[in-house]
Amino acid sequence: MNRDAFLVGGALLVWVAFVVFWLGNIVELTSLGVVTGFLLTAVTVILHYSEGTGWEPTEDISQEVLERRAETVPETDFPEPMNRSIGGGGAPVAVGAGGAEGELADSEEEEEEGFDPAAIEDPETYEIEFSKEGETIEIAENENILEAGEEEGWDLPYACREGSCLSCSGHIADGDAHDYVRHSNNDTLSDDEMERGYCLTCTAYPTQSFTLETDESP
Repeated sequence: MNRDAFLVGGALLVWVAFVVFWLGNIVELTSLGVVTGFLLTAVTVILHYSEGTGWEPTEDISQEVLERRAETVPETDFPEPMNRSIGGGGAPVAVGAGGAEGELADSEEEEEEGFDPAAIEDPETYEIEFSKEGETIEIAENENILEAGEEEGWDLPYACREGSCLSCSGHIADGDAHDYVRHSNNDTLSDDEMERGYCLTCTAYPTQSFTLETDESP
């Protein structure tokens, strides 16, 4: 029990005793009990407001908590946000390679400009050999290669379905991918990678027949 509580309790006891004695006509208003109770109460109030309640603000530990949480976060082996396998963006570009990056952007813009698979009238059909699946199927030029394979019941790899990662990538064994497919969107593959035959099956549409190796990344 702190000092303020002790003094307040003492003053209350004195006042209670005084009231009891006063009602019993044992004491008068000018008795020592009234003066003593008044003094104790006054001293308690003065001490309480002169020294405060003794409360102190708690220590700010927010920074310490943040540091502890940071220590518990496991480190990853891949640089973020450049991990293309989970849709983290394109491959890193070295300083001074702005020209190559500009060429890639221009190439993608040209490829995407005006290409709407749904707008193709009387689409041609091509034979696409899925070498790992051991079958050849016909795919129209307005038909997505990934979806065509899924319609055959094959469990083909994919993640974003919008050309922003490499999860669905495949390799065209016949040569330059530019000659065999068009991408409705390609945020990941570079011109060099496409020239080596790589494509994104989730956004690739055939322009002629070829052999495809699924689940192959550059």
